[in-house]
Amino acid sequence: MDLDKANISGPKIRKERLRRQWDQVELAAALTDYGITLERSDISEIELQKRGVKDYELDAFAKVFDIDPIFLLRGEETND
Repeated sequence: MDLDKANISGPKIRKERLRRQWDQVELAAALTDYGITLERSDISEIELQKRGVKDYELDAFAKVFDIDPIFLLRGEETND
């Protein structure tokens, strides 16, 4: 694990977003259904692993993507 990264889930969040053909603004809008307000720049920083992800944000990402939140933490690594 690269300790200079702010999170380990960013690449998986990006992969899931792209799989759905959403841009970052669309993902931010979907998160509001779960009480999470993030700007496009926040999502960019999360995906680039420059910003940490709070536990309730991770849960909301998982709900938006309809996946197990554990996948975002421990799922197979992506090199995208």
